[in-house]
Amino acid sequence: MSAALDSLDRRIINALQGEFPLCDEPYREVAVSLGLNEATLIARLSQLLDARVLTRFGPMYQVERMGGAFVLAAIAVPEERYDAVAALVNARPEVAHNYRREHALNMWFVLATETPDGIEDAIARIECDTGLRVDAFPKEREYFVEMKLNA
Repeated sequence: MSAALDSLDRRIINALQGEFPLCDEPYREVAVSLGLNEATLIARLSQLLDARVLTRFGPMYQVERMGGAFVLAAIAVPEERYDAVAALVNARPEVAHNYRREHALNMWFVLATETPDGIEDAIARIECDTGLRVDAFPKEREYFVEMKLNA
């Protein structure tokens, strides 16, 4: 089911892709550029998030530049245990983006930690909690792909 977007929704989505102002009142600055007040912009943005037109709005951080680490990880989870293992994995504060895949490694997720050593600790805790081996796939090279969609 696709959501019906009016012209203001489209203008907001297009304006918020990249180049978000770094200032004391960024929403006000964007709102003014769109001919709106700040409250209207924030309300419309909330509606777009609530309707799942947008699934996320926020900054993308390069955790390594802040002293942390992240890694893509996967587990081969027996089907009869999948929901229970997913609950255990998702309970860890280091886990994000947990996805089911049609593959022998059927659970894929991202681990993000405050320090590089935190990855090994998070993997060990998940293995202890689940009794399953976690395969880690560290980043070998980084690519920047800027994708902007015209709403």
